[in-house]
Amino acid sequence: MPNRLANSNSPYLLQHQDNPVDWYPWGPEALARAKAEDKPIFLSIGYAACHWCHVMAHESFEDETTAAYMNEHFINIKVDREERPDIDGIYMGAVVAMTGSGGWPMSVFLTPDGQPFLGGTYFPPTPRHNLPSFMDALQHVQRIWSEQREQVLENGRIITQHLQPPAAQQADGSLPPEALSQAVMALAQAYDWRHGGWGQAPKFPQPMAIDFLLARATQGDQLALDMARHALQSMALGGMYDVVGGGFARYSVDNFWRVPHFEKMLYDNALLARAYLHGYLVTKDETLRQVCERTLDFVARELRHADGGFYSSLDADSEGEEGKFYVWSLAEIQASLDEAQTELVIAAYGVSAAGNFEGHNILQRVKGDEELAKQFGTDTAEVRGQLDAAHAALLAARSSRVRPGTDDKVLTAWNGLMLIAYAEAARYLKRADYLQIAQTNADFLLREMHAGDRLLRSWRAGRAEHNAYLEDHAAMTLGLLALYQSDGDVRWYSAAESLAGEFTQHFADPAGGFFDTRSDHEALITRPKDQQDNATPSGNALAALALLQLYAYTGNSAWHDTASAMLGGMAAAAVRYPTAFAQWLYAGSWLLAGGREVAVVGKGADALLDTLWSAWRPFDVAAISGAKSPEDAPPLLNDRPLKDGKATAYVCRNFACQLPVNNAVELAQQLQS
Repeated sequence: MPNRLANSNSPYLLQHQDNPVDWYPWGPEALARAKAEDKPIFLSIGYAACHWCHVMAHESFEDETTAAYMNEHFINIKVDREERPDIDGIYMGAVVAMTGSGGWPMSVFLTPDGQPFLGGTYFPPTPRHNLPSFMDALQHVQRIWSEQREQVLENGRIITQHLQPPAAQQADGSLPPEALSQAVMALAQAYDWRHGGWGQAPKFPQPMAIDFLLARATQGDQLALDMARHALQSMALGGMYDVVGGGFARYSVDNFWRVPHFEKMLYDNALLARAYLHGYLVTKDETLRQVCERTLDFVARELRHADGGFYSSLDADSEGEEGKFYVWSLAEIQASLDEAQTELVIAAYGVSAAGNFEGHNILQRVKGDEELAKQFGTDTAEVRGQLDAAHAALLAARSSRVRPGTDDKVLTAWNGLMLIAYAEAARYLKRADYLQIAQTNADFLLREMHAGDRLLRSWRAGRAEHNAYLEDHAAMTLGLLALYQSDGDVRWYSAAESLAGEFTQHFADPAGGFFDTRSDHEALITRPKDQQDNATPSGNALAALALLQLYAYTGNSAWHDTASAMLGGMAAAAVRYPTAFAQWLYAGSWLLAGGREVAVVGKGADALLDTLWSAWRPFDVAAISGAKSPEDAPPLLNDRPLKDGKATAYVCRNFACQLPVNNAVELAQQLQS
């Protein structure tokens, strides 16, 4: 019989609806029962694409004996971390404080008041690798709850106190200019110049750090450019990047990007597609453009609802085996390709009967185009064309396999990040299909992700729920502003300005910056305010960037001053830990660059717009009006008459404008100055 999760809208919770565990979703019913029955809470947090979540579910939550013990002694709550990042963030902080590390599945024991007193991540069914069995953990908690209650409650109080946000550091509101160059040096000192990227296995891509470096590169920083280009080229070789179908897996389990943790997350692909787009625009390396486009094509093909929303993820597993969908035997390669293609793919990727991963082959380049061209007596263009044809044939062959599961919920923040990527790629790469995808997505978000005047977090199967968080408001604001610059439709700008008004009003922390939750959000043991980037950018860093962009459109000094003070307060941490605060560094680059405002008015402005988007200028914003500016257009368009009755561009800095121009050559000269 299905448990209480059967009415959930989360694919992750629905995966557990048939467990014999008497699961509750997080909510007042479960918390009230824990108090009424004086039982501790077992809180299990995970997500649909999480491999080890599936493992623990199969080993423990599907086991009748384990479930019976859980049901007798605990109130058991399941949370989808992607739907409820507030709960996940709070209790992840507790687990890290208790154990020194965290991850998913997260397993936390709470008092009936929600205070954490013991926790961990994955627990095996039998003791191994210095981990107790899950049943041992359950019995230990039941024993101390019965016999050492006061100590348990005191531990809960201590940990809860530890989780309270520290008193805000009073900043002078300034970001020192040397902070950005210091951050570049810190990134260089930690960089892996052999394999690319930062850190040791498991090795995560760092798209926000790469984007910061690329922005610095546009200002002439050669070291920043060298790091960013090397990182992008290293990951593009394959392994973590799916050379057959496009898109990126979550991370690499080794140091050289070969063996991925095979789940594919929307946010990774949004951030990486944008980093590869910017990398192409700065370097003109066609390989980087190809990775960007194939990533966006993958998302359009496999992670997109017919109504325009983007799905959250693809599972790592298929047929109960991690990565089975993506790996190849030599025989499968030979059966899928003609003889010439097979020979080329074997040479390019080092395919062998023994394989490079547990008897199978993960496709990662071992020879470059020039080396292959020399080997096969042809040129690089021919090699690329033949490899493209081989990839297409392999993709067709792979499509007959059992697909990994899709987490088909739509999350506002992740969609906002992907909206930025499609909107920017549409204008820089002249892809009308990407523009249509971005427009449909923005329409979907504005139509489906609201309840009255309130933005919501999650949508699935026609049902939206859960309060939106700061990151949802800020990412969607930035996505709408990106789309406004791509098609000039003022409704995107108007909606973005409205969202900024919502988060500045309802999320503000009087001590500075913003809380992650709205002022009338459910009361938890603390009100979270996560300023560090994780796999996705910090909501506060996104908010600071959104306010700086909106200041450029409006001249609203309050928004500029708020963002400036936030960045001043984060400067020291960002310089010391640049990969953990890279989105702040990007926003800080914007603040210190001052930015430019470009207004383009009048019909027939195609040549001016082509010039405007011929290069990536990361600190500029554009306001576009094809005819008379509507009432809700940004103030940047006010009092912009046409020159000689033709489409006209105004290039401004701090609202002081150069002379208006109406030909592409003059505009290019002003933009380059």
